[in-house]
Formats: sequence, structure tokens, C-alpha cells
Amino acid sequence: MKLFDPTTAPAVRVLTLATRPASLAGLRLGLVDNTKFNSDTLLRKLADRLQRRHGAQVTVTRRKRSPSHEIDENDIKTLRSQADLVVSGIGD
Repeated sequence: MKLFDPTTAPAVRVLTLATRPASLAGLRLGLVDNTKFNSDTLLRKLADRLQRRHGAQVTVTRRKRSPSHEIDENDIKTLRSQADLVVSGIGD
């Protein structure tokens, strides 16, 4: 019989954060709606504010199948090619 110790610490994952741009002016903004209630409203208001205050323009919007699903691989390719910055919204 093999026993596992459930008190061990989780494996450490090293993450590298994306480099922050010096300015948002002229950047292409991608939006990912996670389908939760009001996530689309939150994203639209945030996008409007980023456009007014910083000059970022929404170029692509994608909607996930459900909050628990990952975004589709084709949508990731589209976001990579058409956006400099991506915001994923969570509603509720």
C-alpha cells in the first residue's frame, strides 16, 4: 500500500510576468468575457475608460463558453495577433 502525505506544500511554480508598457497610448486592447453575469458590462466600462484616459483601442473581443472553461486555442491566436494587452473580465 502506498500512502500520500496530504500535508506537504504545493509544488512551486515560477512565473514570469509580462513587461509593462510605458504607456497605453495607441495599444490594441483585447477583451475576454468569461460569461459571468455583468462581466461584459465591467469589460466595456473598463475599455471605455482606458480609451478615454489612455488612448488604448479595443481591437478584439472574445467570449468563453463558460467561466470554468479555458479560452479556445483559436481565440488565443487571435488575441496574440490582434492585441497588445488583454483584459479578462469577471462578473457577479
